[in-house]
Amino acid sequence: MTLIVICGATATGKSDLAVAVAAEIGAEIVNADSMQLYRGMDIGTAKLSVEERAGIPHHLLDVVDVKSEVTVAWYQEIARAKIDELLGAGKPVVVVGGTGFYIKAILDDLNFPETDPEVRAKIEAEAEQIGGAALHQRLAKLDPAAAVAIPKENVRRVVRALEVIEITGKPFTANLPREDSTRYPQAQQFGLRLERDLLDIRIDARVEKMWADGFEAEVEKLIAEGLLEGKTAQAALGYAQIISAGMGLSVDAKTDTKIATRQYARRQETWFNRDHRVQWLEPAPREVRLERVLASIIKS
Repeated sequence: MTLIVICGATATGKSDLAVAVAAEIGAEIVNADSMQLYRGMDIGTAKLSVEERAGIPHHLLDVVDVKSEVTVAWYQEIARAKIDELLGAGKPVVVVGGTGFYIKAILDDLNFPETDPEVRAKIEAEAEQIGGAALHQRLAKLDPAAAVAIPKENVRRVVRALEVIEITGKPFTANLPREDSTRYPQAQQFGLRLERDLLDIRIDARVEKMWADGFEAEVEKLIAEGLLEGKTAQAALGYAQIISAGMGLSVDAKTDTKIATRQYARRQETWFNRDHRVQWLEPAPREVRLERVLASIIKS
């Protein structure tokens, strides 16, 4: 059965294209954005409204609260279960998102060791002492590919990567599987990209719209619901910057969010460029990209 993956950097139009493709082939959509899993994180993650979903069922949106810690292994289990359920019922599936580890977790088998409480505690203590940025610099020296994929703001994932390195003696990304052992050999991956200048303009416009739509109020509401108790959720782009500003660590959360989002988009591009299975769709109107995806599906 048909399994389509639409990936790429933030603000490239993935969600809109996914809806258009799903409408054409009668598919349902599975979310592969790590922060759209969280209830209430809507404006800051550019989560499609119910109206924008155009009647297409979307899965793995709003499934955990902001206090919860989400792991790649947990996501792999629930995402594959949902995909298998849909494919087993004869439904095509469109997976959409920009979290590279999550998409890889769906397609390929992860091979990460169990956690070691002593090693984890030691690295967490170092994070408290030297800060997340310094810890991320260490990761960049030990495993540049992992540093590309993991934002420095997400200290929990940086700690986990360093833990795996210390336990195995190998780079974190060395524990990732080969791409020739995919779980879903029928899957077709389509990557969206834009010229860098245009992408930066779109990112800035998205951030401006977030603030205009009441993003700061959304963050305040989520803080009241326990956002600061969730290490993963509070590290999300925009949310982390507003939290820092509220603590007096930044004077311009909006500008900081634009800069951090541009940096994240570069890391996403680097990650997906490494996967030779991705068929890249060059900049074009949604209708043109839709035609290219549909033509590729028909050929296969």
